[in-house]
Amino acid sequence: MAVLRGIEAGEIDLAFRTWTRPAARTGGSQTTPIGVLAVEAVERVDPAEITDDDARRSGATSADVLRAELAKRSGDVYRIRFRLAGQDPRIALRNADELTDAELATVAKKLERLDRSSTVGPWTRATLELIRAHPERRAGDLAEMVGRERDPFKLDVRKLKSLGLTESLLVGYRISPRGEAVLRALAADDQ
Repeated sequence: MAVLRGIEAGEIDLAFRTWTRPAARTGGSQTTPIGVLAVEAVERVDPAEITDDDARRSGATSADVLRAELAKRSGDVYRIRFRLAGQDPRIALRNADELTDAELATVAKKLERLDRSSTVGPWTRATLELIRAHPERRAGDLAEMVGRERDPFKLDVRKLKSLGLTESLLVGYRISPRGEAVLRALAADDQ
């Protein structure tokens, strides 16, 4: 969070990573809790060329500290230059508490697709209802309630979050207004 706050304040606009192949690309983006980061450049660099100013722009205290951290992993060192491009689009999405019939149909199709492709069987609606019933509960606790491993459960909740149906909290999750609207529509379809 300290790095994210530094990005938000405009103090951090670089990152350095050790990769066997780049995991980011120029022109790409990444959604973070503070908004969308636009990746402006990804380039392989010689760690010896990293300056103290570069290190500070990445949130490190010095080039030596940064180089020592990067040396802990094998691979090439890459410098990623980015900027904060805007608000997380999931925020507006999840706050929509009234959906058109077409929007509901689209979400329902996506949930069906997630259920069909799952190795654990249908899980989307049960997970939404579980989060609704137990807001702010740790992922491990929720996963245990349904007999699942924590990490795959968390990945599934992220899929729901990408549809704007849940929100991540400091501890646990809650259903978003959009998620509530979808659950109401699913319940109405059952009747």
